[in-house]
Amino acid sequence: MSHHPLNVLGTPLQDCSHDPLTGYFRDGCCRTRADDLGTHVVCARVTAEFLEFSRAQGNDLITPHPEWRFPGLRPGDQWCLCAMRWKEALEAGVAPPVVLAATHIAALEFVTLADLEYHRFRT
Repeated sequence: MSHHPLNVLGTPLQDCSHDPLTGYFRDGCCRTRADDLGTHVVCARVTAEFLEFSRAQGNDLITPHPEWRFPGLRPGDQWCLCAMRWKEALEAGVAPPVVLAATHIAALEFVTLADLEYHRFRT
């Protein structure tokens, strides 16, 4: 078993964001393990549209929560999203762009590579 998790492209997982510091482990990387019930594996570049959608779904990613080391997100921030939340946004037509190299291979248990590639972040 490799110590370096793979991304959806089958290559070593790249960091998603250190500012804001993201990831289930708050290490900048969209790694996961069994107790990560949300499966925070999709590295997305959040949009205003997605942030409003998420808040309407009851998941406010805009308001800071220092007690969880959560700074609150602004459009353009990169963040490890729960795979199901990204899928809900996809189905609602507001999926934020995805950084494929930083999206954990476990995302493919929830969404297709084709959907992720279609929404990939283009620099």
